[in-house]
Amino acid sequence: MPTRWEHFEHQADIGVRGYGPTVEDAFEAAATALTAVIVAPEQVATPLRVEVTARSADRELLLAAWLNAIIFEMATRRALFSRFSVRITADGTGDRLYGVLEGEAVDVARHQPAVEIKGATYTALKVVQVDGGWIAQCVVDV
Repeated sequence: MPTRWEHFEHQADIGVRGYGPTVEDAFEAAATALTAVIVAPEQVATPLRVEVTARSADRELLLAAWLNAIIFEMATRRALFSRFSVRITADGTGDRLYGVLEGEAVDVARHQPAVEIKGATYTALKVVQVDGGWIAQCVVDV
């Protein structure tokens, strides 16, 4: 399965979905889909680097924690991120995610954000292994 992302409609909010050969690839693709809700990812340069961690006993809640960490960094740094790397490790209590976000401060003249994302919800939250890879999806509040 090639790594890719897409949006899907969900009532008033926007669904983000990532596909990839590994669960990490699917999480990265979902994060790229999150950026694409706001602005085309190719418009975002990557001089800024931020590290985030999350932990959860449930992989779907780990996905929500990952996307919420990105949204938090967007809000506090006034930044957009377009390149992501994820490493997920398991222990006896669940999964730990280490992620790196790369992006830049918002330049309204160049980026022209389409919406402001308020958070990721548990609606339509899914991390599923399918034939040939993984799907990671969530709905974001806009």
